[in-house]
Amino acid sequence: MVSWHPRVLRLKAKIKNNPYYRFQSLEEIAIAAELNIAIEVNSATVDDWLRLPGISIRQAQTLTNLTAAGIQFFSLEDIAAALNLPLHRLQPFAPILSFRFSDPDSEFTPASVNPNTATVEDLAKIPFFDQPLAQKAVENRVKYGNYENLADFHRRLALDPQLTSQLMHYLRFSN
Repeated sequence: MVSWHPRVLRLKAKIKNNPYYRFQSLEEIAIAAELNIAIEVNSATVDDWLRLPGISIRQAQTLTNLTAAGIQFFSLEDIAAALNLPLHRLQPFAPILSFRFSDPDSEFTPASVNPNTATVEDLAKIPFFDQPLAQKAVENRVKYGNYENLADFHRRLALDPQLTSQLMHYLRFSN
């Protein structure tokens, strides 16, 4: 790739400066790889998956729902199988897909809880999450609907920023 071409330089700047940039072509995927941009498949959000050209919202939701349920992807073949797609369709994305694994039984791997489905008891088991806060979170969810994301959770429960920083490692939002 001719990296000094003005068009390529503009693309590089656009991709580098926008972490939510949705790639439009395989050329842009190659530029992202050159910039060391990666999508960690086992913690990717719907928005992360939608950055890949040709990935639909339903496919992105399927992948995030699977990882939220504790299923880990170990290879591109796993993603292809989960989406019922031929491997060659996903192969061009390989340079920016990163596969990191966690041992769910490890004491260093925090349990991930979905506040949109968790009970008071589930939430109260999370470090830094006491019984009154768990009760408040569930009551708020029942009254106002599911939490969109961590920022919504933080705002609706009027949490201290320090507490939100501690809790974010234990929460995973999906509907």
